[in-house]
Amino acid sequence: MTADERVTPLLADGSTVLETRGLKKTYMQGKVPVHALRGVDLAVKEGELIAILGPSGSGKSTLLNMIGALDRPSAGTIIIEQQDISKLNKNQLAEVRRNVGFVFQYFNLIGRLTALQNVELPMTIKGMGGAQRRQKATDLLDLVGLGDRVKHKPSELSGGQQQRVAIARALAQDPRFMLMDEPTGNIDTKTRDAILELIKRLNAEKRVTTVMITHDASVARIARRTLYIVDGLLYNTQEEAIIAEETHQALEIKDNGDGSSEVRV
Repeated sequence: MTADERVTPLLADGSTVLETRGLKKTYMQGKVPVHALRGVDLAVKEGELIAILGPSGSGKSTLLNMIGALDRPSAGTIIIEQQDISKLNKNQLAEVRRNVGFVFQYFNLIGRLTALQNVELPMTIKGMGGAQRRQKATDLLDLVGLGDRVKHKPSELSGGQQQRVAIARALAQDPRFMLMDEPTGNIDTKTRDAILELIKRLNAEKRVTTVMITHDASVARIARRTLYIVDGLLYNTQEEAIIAEETHQALEIKDNGDGSSEVRV
């Protein structure tokens, strides 16, 4: 199945707040180009919770970095709320990131700070007053079920509790979008299910548009819509993705016939 033959994962209705068109990203591995994204078309409507499911090396983390304004595409466009962010400079991209809450697999909490201080940090950077940010951080920790752990440091919290702190921190700046990179990748199954229910509940209550990437189908089940990424391309259905995976090696070295070669992942 070629890129032109597959069905493009675009929405037929709803208010689109995030869209990519022909998104490509190529890295250089020495003199060899690595095609991480090969023409991704995606549309997400306001308040939607979607999962992008794919194996390691499929391009899902690269895609998340692109739509989170953490990296620039090699080609194509990224449109957030009718603004093409692929053409913005570094300062403008930093402003875009103020509207994005990031949740990473490894939590990225600051070890010397308490849970409360970790959640306060984004509000401190924005210049919010001390009393206001402490109250808001306390409310957010209570929201994620950690009202009794506000003074605990990361080393005093379980993996699931640390991820809850990370989610509260992501919500601290009232983001328009939540981007989650393997949010349950480092916690046990029981805790994973609790975190997934929390993500689902927060999406329903706060209506924050949420894009979650994962390699685990049991994680993707909470999403209202699941897309599948294989070899840098998105597919609407698992059947399309299986065909693509069967016909395309995860790592392919192609001889161009002129003494050069390409690596595609």
